[in-house]
Amino acid sequence: MSLWSSVRELPLHVDGYFLEPLEREVARGFTLRRTVVVLHGRGQEGRGEEVDYDPRTQETFQADEGKLPFRGEHTLESFSLLQAGQTEYRRWAFESAALDLGLRQAGLSLGRAIGREPRPLRFVVSTRTANVPGWLELYPELRFKLDPDPDWTDEVIATLRHVDTVDFKGIYRGAFGSPPDPLLYSRVAQAFPDAWIEDPALTPETTRALEPHRDRITWDAAIHEWSDVEALPFRPRCLNCKPSRFGSVRRLFDFYDACEREGIALYGGGQFELGPGRGQIQLLASLFHADAPNDVAPGGYNAASPLAGLAQSPLEISSSPGLGT
Repeated sequence: MSLWSSVRELPLHVDGYFLEPLEREVARGFTLRRTVVVLHGRGQEGRGEEVDYDPRTQETFQADEGKLPFRGEHTLESFSLLQAGQTEYRRWAFESAALDLGLRQAGLSLGRAIGREPRPLRFVVSTRTANVPGWLELYPELRFKLDPDPDWTDEVIATLRHVDTVDFKGIYRGAFGSPPDPLLYSRVAQAFPDAWIEDPALTPETTRALEPHRDRITWDAAIHEWSDVEALPFRPRCLNCKPSRFGSVRRLFDFYDACEREGIALYGGGQFELGPGRGQIQLLASLFHADAPNDVAPGGYNAASPLAGLAQSPLEISSSPGLGT
């Protein structure tokens, strides 16, 4: 049975929904704003998180609270069809909330519904290069996902340890993107021979630079459904899976099924979730790829400077009813 078949007929009673604003200063002068969707019915609540980075998008969404006609009886599949016109992030917020609510109303955990048990979750920390020594002083076994920079000198590279993934951000556009740099790609790939190489911008020059390391190339920003994998220039050994990019639960679960069928490994990633979305991506990672270098660390690891007293990897994940544990 497919994963989607395990949950598509899950009954869902919705009395209505409301929205909860979230915000947090994540860097000096930069406050991240998010919105929690709360679907409610029969004494239960299901939560999802809208992770769009544009504060104007969040403000507009919050201003339209309660206007969508969701009241009544649904299945997860019929509720999903109502979200077809939403952006992927908005759709994921509503669909993850619906899955959460439906499971809670049924008294089920997601693991029980799909026949899997959550396992202790291995995670890495995505942070600024300058913070790595401080984090390692507090947590000597901590591992990292880092964004290489042209300013990385040989001396800087020599100080970096426990690097599981290097993210070149060559697929992103605008402020988040980085231009192709064959020299940087080659230096970093050689310096970290066991790390995954994420989202390089493939040009004739960078392709030649990475040819000896092609089996370590993995993708993130381009992956929104299984057809995106089929469109890649070559079949990868591993991919980064960010649930909110998929929008619908069905697309995500079909992707999980296809990767398992084709022997493609996965590791998880997030979108700087501030609320229930963080627990959701941790739970999904623990169900489908617990032993991978998952970039889904507890929120304390997003601090501007290293903090003591945080939960360490591997992380025990609750299996209580619902998705948003």
